Amino acid sequence: MPTLITGSFAYDTIMVFHDRFKNHILPEHAHILNVSFLVPDLRREFGGCAGNIAYNLKLLGGDPLPMGTVGGDFAPYRAWLEKNRIDLTHVTEAPGTFTAQAFVTTDRDNNQITAFHPGAMAHAHRNRISDAAGIDFGIIAPDGREAMIEHAAQLKAAGIPFIFDPGQGLPMFTGAELNAFIDQATYIVVNDYESELLREKTGRDLEQIAARVEALVITRGADGADIYAAPAAGTGTARDAVHIDAARIDQARDPTGCGDAFRAGLLYGLVHRLDWRTCGQIASLMGGIKAEQHGTQNHRFSKAEFEAMYRDNFGAALRLA
Repeated sequence: MPTLITGSFAYDTIMVFHDRFKNHILPEHAHILNVSFLVPDLRREFGGCAGNIAYNLKLLGGDPLPMGTVGGDFAPYRAWLEKNRIDLTHVTEAPGTFTAQAFVTTDRDNNQITAFHPGAMAHAHRNRISDAAGIDFGIIAPDGREAMIEHAAQLKAAGIPFIFDPGQGLPMFTGAELNAFIDQATYIVVNDYESELLREKTGRDLEQIAARVEALVITRGADGADIYAAPAAGTGTARDAVHIDAARIDQARDPTGCGDAFRAGLLYGLVHRLDWRTCGQIASLMGGIKAEQHGTQNHRFSKAEFEAMYRDNFGAALRLA
């Protein structure tokens, strides 16, 4: 059965400034800021949470069904996804818009200045969960604000279990709206910063949040991840965390998209009804593999290669379906 992935598609334009921003920005004159950075290095990558998650889930042998809105400039991205045999039935074009765009400039200290144009994302609520037949699992990834609210409610009404993954969209929502997401979702996945923001905005501590869902997963970068699984959905007290070690990597070249790769690993494990430790370890390895490559969709592996890397990292056998 396909896994529904609602979220964004975007072009990421990555530029590198061969100096430090702090050498060219005068804090005492910030009110009249007018600065230009020469960026000799530039690359354009395919991105967006729905695209990234779908790409990674397909690598694992999953059946991703992304749902999102794109602009009139989507043709190169569409060709790439079709080449990777990803079903684009529910990726729709919003006339007169651009596909979402992120323009990221990085300096020598890895500081970043980012400008983001949502473009077609603002129309994502026009897609309806009921349009996608035959799904039994989903994820709400960062997307247009209205789309995330409506799609979560539609998944809940349809009785389809799903992951709520607010990501960088979390600040868009009020505490009441986030509490509604918590009460609708089956699982929640956030990073450590987002977990603190979620706690602050909802007025619930992490144990209370975990007790409302089947599991709360908190990623912690190089420190791995923690999975807080409740005894039963919506009741009880959270169990002690299952800690997942970060996968070993030779060199972290680019963290962009690691979270999406992690989520694809979780989706694969949950769809195949694997235990939490195995789910977390698959997710951790996916994040590590992605970190070793620039861009969000430039890594590849065979099933045999992934199984060997899993055994080397975690000392256990894994057989991908």
